Amino acid sequence: PNRVLLGCFVLHYAHRALIFPLLIRAGKPTPFFTFVLALLFCVFNGYLQGRSLTAYAAYPPGWLGDLRFITGFLGWLIGMAINIHSDHILRNLRKPGETGYKIPRGGMFEYVSGANFFGEILEWFGFALACCTIESLAFALCSLFILGSRARQHHK
Repeated sequence: PNRVLLGCFVLHYAHRALIFPLLIRAGKPTPFFTFVLALLFCVFNGYLQGRSLTAYAAYPPGWLGDLRFITGFLGWLIGMAINIHSDHILRNLRKPGETGYKIPRGGMFEYVSGANFFGEILEWFGFALACCTIESLAFALCSLFILGSRARQHHK
């Protein structure tokens, strides 16, 4: 279970750090202070999740068949799919040369204005349920507060 859960975490960040940047078009620059805060959060959280899953989290035999793991893993998987699909919709909002704000349509954007944020929040709460550790719950709550406030700003 530890390797599967660590793999989920690494897969998300491999996508976010390697694939996502190659797909995005030039956009607004990120303020340096925001970049530094995000980097520090990711380094600290990566250490916390990695250390928890490699040194402390002990799962009983059969954990991969436990309802908490299965439900959490499915939440993580669905959240990641929503996140990736929503990012795709956002990347393709404007045609080359177009500027200005456009309201995204399709996918989860039909139900929530910040579908990309919703997907990532679902992803990390699913991860927390699958892990059942205080570290993963803390990460899910941080994601909720940070991404939830960003979603609210985008909604306005």
